Amino acid sequence: MKKLIVLLPIIGLLILSCDIERNPYDEIAVTTLFESEGALQTATLGNYALLKGKNGLDGWNDQLHRLTEYPGDNVSLSGSTSDPLNFIYNYRAITTNGRVADFWNDSYKVVVGCNVIIEAAAEGESETLDQLLGENYYLRALVYFQMGNVFGRPYNQGTSNLSVPLKLTSDVNDIPNRHTVGEVYEQVISDLLKAEMLMNEDKTATFATKEAAQALLSRVYLYMEDNENAELYADKVLNSSRYNLLSNEEYKRMNYLNPQESSEAIFSITLNQGADLPGQYDDWYTVGGLYATIDGSGWGEMYASSSYLKLLNQNANDARHSFIQPQYLEENPANRKPWVIWVDNSYVYQTRLTTEVGGIITFEQNGTTYTVEEEIVDGKTVYYFMNGSVKQYVDKGFEMPKRNGFPKWFIMKASLQEDDVHLWSPAVSRLAEMYLNKAESFVKRGMDQKALDEVNIIRNRAGIPSYTLANIPSGKTVLDIVLEERRLEFAFEGHRKFDVFRNGRTMDRRYPGGHLWGANPLYEIPATSNRVVEYLPEKQIILQPGLIQND
Repeated sequence: MKKLIVLLPIIGLLILSCDIERNPYDEIAVTTLFESEGALQTATLGNYALLKGKNGLDGWNDQLHRLTEYPGDNVSLSGSTSDPLNFIYNYRAITTNGRVADFWNDSYKVVVGCNVIIEAAAEGESETLDQLLGENYYLRALVYFQMGNVFGRPYNQGTSNLSVPLKLTSDVNDIPNRHTVGEVYEQVISDLLKAEMLMNEDKTATFATKEAAQALLSRVYLYMEDNENAELYADKVLNSSRYNLLSNEEYKRMNYLNPQESSEAIFSITLNQGADLPGQYDDWYTVGGLYATIDGSGWGEMYASSSYLKLLNQNANDARHSFIQPQYLEENPANRKPWVIWVDNSYVYQTRLTTEVGGIITFEQNGTTYTVEEEIVDGKTVYYFMNGSVKQYVDKGFEMPKRNGFPKWFIMKASLQEDDVHLWSPAVSRLAEMYLNKAESFVKRGMDQKALDEVNIIRNRAGIPSYTLANIPSGKTVLDIVLEERRLEFAFEGHRKFDVFRNGRTMDRRYPGGHLWGANPLYEIPATSNRVVEYLPEKQIILQPGLIQND
């Protein structure tokens, strides 16, 4: 780990903050750097800056997003790419993946930066210093929690499984080997409890706070299946009276809001308009740039999956439709051509333009005319045509442009903050999670109605019908309902992969996408698969032979 843990010159940490670049801190001697609270505060800003990277690009958070969202079932890559993100997306992990290596290296840069301040600041000297100490304990916990999720197996698969090395000092000679999953979780909880105790300032969602530590504790305990504490810490946040769910209309524009403008944001990695993404082509290389093309910027090559769209389309009025923007060949709605679309048995999109005469909708295929019929299923109108003796269910819509046969359903959740094309401040914690953490904790303790009560708070905000124990769809459990709601609510926020595997479920990827191209595609990934975790970077193991590689 020598390359990884070499203590960055503290000045180097400092100048990463846009607020610091205006000042000549490179002239300050390192030996005098931490003699004031102001210097410690500046260094802490540098640790925040490390999370978002230089100019807001390819920082710790961007790589975390790729490592957590791309292996889920909410996204569909419209082909393949030479970018190493492809190995993450299709579960073909390699030991030389540069994006994985960057995440590893950036994680330990943040950790060492936090360790420096934790060692330099004395607890109890002032409320300001205690707050700064708490923020650094929180940041270290956040990094180790996410690293543990990426490189270590789910907690309930065994606490003796290997996770990541816990480096808790700034000493360059401190080169630990891998710790266990249990040890990493213990350290994360210890840091968060310390952070909760030390932080008492009501800062905005741009900074760590007592409530941010409590929110993350709720998630950590949920992942550990300590459901009582998951509920307890969710309630601490809910009872703080500092946050409110956005209204239905506000929520539809959540991606436009700076975190400081959102009543729901608890902690976000905040990118700022003007200071971040300053380059002419920076928008292309953001997270949102792969999800959408806006005003000519962005690749727009990874779309909402048909699996996610099917769940979302169960309710046409769901506010979460606002984060998906279908593209149409005709900009003017009056000129759009109607079509039907479905996924065939080979998991390939099929589309046909339709004609309507006298209220009857038909389309042509291989010289045969098919009629689009409708019926009511579970109180909803659905459409189908008879493919021989089999009903082929379809969706009605309008002709869309395609890339490699994939209709372009742009994902907008990671774009348009403050109307800036692909500016985005990803949420680490927001209030909606507290309700759904409680819902999952309740259902796992047999309190189904209480679980549905929490789910319904989120569904009511989304503008869709509530669930009762009597109207749960046939064949589904209350836990299914809770996990579906988490999927809808936190899509494209990096939760889904962990929600599936920590619950011992199989990731179902039987839908169109580049992950099914090539030989031996993976249609399903069980929670026991070796590829639930990433390989440690090969270069790191070469530098530190004591590290044991994942299977």
